[in-house]
Amino acid sequence: MTQLRKITIARGDGIGPEIMDATLKILEHAGAKIDPEFIDIGEKVYLAGNSSGIPDEAWESLRRTKIFFKGPITTPQGGGYKSLNVTIRKTLGLYANVRPNVSYAPFVETKHPNMNIVIIRENEEDLYAGIEHQQTPEVVQCLKLITRPGSEKIVRYAFEYARKNNRKKVTCFTKDNIMKLTDGLFHKVFKEVAKEYPEIETEHWIIDIGMAKIADTPQDFDVVVMPNLYGDIASDVAAQVTGSVGLAGSANIGDQVAMFEAIHGSAPDIAGKGIANPSGLIHGAIMMLVHIGQPEVAARIHNAWLKTLEDGIHTGDISKGGKSVGTMEFAEAVIERLGQNPSTYKPVAYKHAEPNESATFQLSPAVKDRPKLDVVRQLDGVDVFLFNNELTPDEIGQKLEALAGPHFKLAVITNRGVKVYPQGFPETFTTDHWRCRFEFINTESATNKEIIDLLNRIQEADLDFIKIENLYKFNGERGYSLGQGQ
Repeated sequence: MTQLRKITIARGDGIGPEIMDATLKILEHAGAKIDPEFIDIGEKVYLAGNSSGIPDEAWESLRRTKIFFKGPITTPQGGGYKSLNVTIRKTLGLYANVRPNVSYAPFVETKHPNMNIVIIRENEEDLYAGIEHQQTPEVVQCLKLITRPGSEKIVRYAFEYARKNNRKKVTCFTKDNIMKLTDGLFHKVFKEVAKEYPEIETEHWIIDIGMAKIADTPQDFDVVVMPNLYGDIASDVAAQVTGSVGLAGSANIGDQVAMFEAIHGSAPDIAGKGIANPSGLIHGAIMMLVHIGQPEVAARIHNAWLKTLEDGIHTGDISKGGKSVGTMEFAEAVIERLGQNPSTYKPVAYKHAEPNESATFQLSPAVKDRPKLDVVRQLDGVDVFLFNNELTPDEIGQKLEALAGPHFKLAVITNRGVKVYPQGFPETFTTDHWRCRFEFINTESATNKEIIDLLNRIQEADLDFIKIENLYKFNGERGYSLGQGQ
């Protein structure tokens, strides 16, 4: 007899409690062997004065059970509250976000009846590091962080997922024609890891045309892997293309903990009306059951859900004929069909994972125990960022030329990344934020001391520097981008 599995559950905000209660009722009738432990997180916790949105006892539960089944939550507007979803994912190391997107034609209206894509999104890095600063009255910045270990973990996960689920192709989306270092690293790692999976077809698309192809010809894709922000957008677009974003569930997988949820938000405008579609959370529950070693129960629920759609029963967000019902009525219809298989759709079957494998794939020694990279790092210069709303680009350039001293030459000044000195164009729009690039004349003797001396000269000249970025070469290759027009 299967032992009850402890899981942590948060009902969530908005429509969360309604769809969670409906889903849990299905799990109970389907024979899921789970022992729920409920926690409070989200809007009420934020508004009670906890700025993180999650109390200490909730963290304790999550780290003990290692399985989190979560309803959608609301982050209050204003007040600088950080996204609790992002906090949970990053704190617990949930690096892989897995979002299947399947069309359910002819019973759910869609222009793409043969769509069956799994989007695997990096879940911890990129712009979602949330490192932002206001640097001048007119300019704010957000740091985009892409790491080699983080990229390798998610890319390897995508290939392992494809291999274990008999998928034939893995596609990578980036924007490395513009962000040559950050997205360029992700793409480079993708190509490196792909060599270890010769039986799987690979391809790469620039994110904009890749997204257009998902919207137009999604049947051309199988497994798609991408950095965090692109994956967030692409998975919602793909879900909506299937017929409704309300149908999709997702898994957030880490080495120790996993979280399962619907991909949609808390929809406070319809909360309490009993009309929300629980299907996304039901699919999150199905993924959870497979993960914890109860694939037969997962298949039992999934096939009953498919049979419910075949019988024309759906919630009001599905724009297809048949009988429109409320949240709990839909759940009861699924329960009535437990043990039945669909006839138009292909019945679903899930296999048992191997011991300790479940839905989590162990990283190869190349990731876990990698030796330090054999890299020679050479200081090459410094970008000094200035706040200025009075001087012209030429006036700034002439002042800095005089301050460069014996160790530096002023290579370029850019504004919003575009060269404005030397020989800038008057048509170029400028704001109050200037990047001034100084290159070492002799890199063999370059140290941070010369940079500090340069900053002292700039300060004594009453120029207001707001940040610096050291410029390095790695094994002789430039580790920084050129300015536009440089």
